[in-house]
Amino acid sequence: MVGLSTAYHAAGKGHHVTLVDRGSPTSEGCSFGNAGMVVPSHFVPLAAPGMVGLALRWMGSPESPFYVKPRPSPDLLHWGFRFWRAATAEHARRSAPLLRDLHLASRAVYEEWAALWGDTFGWTTQGLLMLCRTEKGMEAEVRMAEKARALGIPAEVLDAEATARMEPSLTLDVKGAVHFPLDAHLSPGRLMAILGAKAQEAGVRFLWNTSLTGWRTAGDHISGLQSSQGQLSADEYVLCAGAWSASLLRGLGVRLPLQAGKGYSLTLKNPIQMPRVCALLSEAHVAVTPMDGALRFGGTMEFAGLDEGIDPARVRGILKAIPRYLPAFTPADFEGITPWCGLRPCSPDGLPYVGRFGRYSNLSAATGHAMLGVSLAPVTGRLMAEVLTDEPPSLDIAALRPDRFS
Repeated sequence: MVGLSTAYHAAGKGHHVTLVDRGSPTSEGCSFGNAGMVVPSHFVPLAAPGMVGLALRWMGSPESPFYVKPRPSPDLLHWGFRFWRAATAEHARRSAPLLRDLHLASRAVYEEWAALWGDTFGWTTQGLLMLCRTEKGMEAEVRMAEKARALGIPAEVLDAEATARMEPSLTLDVKGAVHFPLDAHLSPGRLMAILGAKAQEAGVRFLWNTSLTGWRTAGDHISGLQSSQGQLSADEYVLCAGAWSASLLRGLGVRLPLQAGKGYSLTLKNPIQMPRVCALLSEAHVAVTPMDGALRFGGTMEFAGLDEGIDPARVRGILKAIPRYLPAFTPADFEGITPWCGLRPCSPDGLPYVGRFGRYSNLSAATGHAMLGVSLAPVTGRLMAEVLTDEPPSLDIAALRPDRFS
C-alpha cells in the first residue's frame, strides 16, 4: 500500500515511475488481509511506556497478543535494545502530535479519493469503538480518551447501555467503550485494486515478478540496480519493501533497524451478527471490521523473523478472545476458515521511516509503519512525492528520517 501510494503521488508530480515488485499482480501481502482501519486515535507509538514489561509478561503464553520468538539474531537484539530505549513517556509525548498530524492528513487524502473515485474501496466514516470488558480496561481507555481530547481528537466515553445503543445488532458483554468518531475503515483489497488502477492511469509502469539482486553505486550516488529481469536505472530510488526493506539495504552498507511483526486475520463470509462500526477488543488487542458484507477479525504481534507460517497458537488466542466480548460468536463459527497472516515492518521507536538516506543522495525509504500502514500510506506517498520533487514537505518529517539510528 505504501509503495502504491508513493508511486501514485510521484506520478502525479510528473515523475516517470517504475514500481518493482517481487510478487505477481495476484499476490496478497501485508496490505490485503489486515483490518483496514484508519485510526487518528492511534497517536501512541508501539514503543510506549510499559510495553517492555507487558511484552515480557506475555512471553510465557504462546496465545498472547504480543510474542517474541526466541532466536539467535543480532539484529533482533539490537532492535530490542533500541525499542527499550525508546519506550519512554517522553518519546510518547513527543510522538503523539506528529502521529496525530500524519493520521489526519492521511484521512483527508482518503476523503479526496472517495470523492474522486466514489464507493470503490468501502470508505466508511462511522468511527471506531474501543470495547472494554473489565473495569481496569475501561479506566485505561478513559485515560486515553482524555489524552486524545487534549490533542484535539474527539473521543466519547460510553457506558454499557450507550455502547449497546450504538451497536443494536450486536450481543455485547462489555463494561463500556470509547468511541473515536474520526476513525474510519475500508476494504484493503478493493483499495489496492483501485489505487493500482489509478497509478497505471497516471503512467506508473509495473515490473511484476522482479526481485532486487544488487545495487550499483558511484560514490554517494546509486547508479542502478540489478534485478532478476536485468539492470535498471533511475534518478531516484525509493525503498517501500515492507518487512524486507532492511535486508535489501545490506549490499549498500546501510543499516535500517526493522523487525517483521506478524499479524493474523480470519474473515467470516456470513457472520451471525454484523456491527455498524469497526472496533477493537481492548484488553485482547483484537480488531473487528465489517467489510464487504463479511466480518474480519485480526490481531497479534509476533516477532519471528521473515517467517510467513501460520502458528495455530496465535490463531487460538484470537478465537478465544472473540466470545468474551461478542458472546454470539463461537470458535465453531470459524471452522474451515483458512487464517491469513502478513508481516508488518516495525521500527524500534514505533515511527515509520520516511525520507532520504544521508549516505546516498538519491536513495529514500518509505517503510516501517508497523500496524499503521493502511492508515498512513496516503500521507506517506504524498510526503515522499514532495521529497522527490525537492519541495518542502507539507509536514515536518525530521523525526521520521531513515538515518535516525545511525
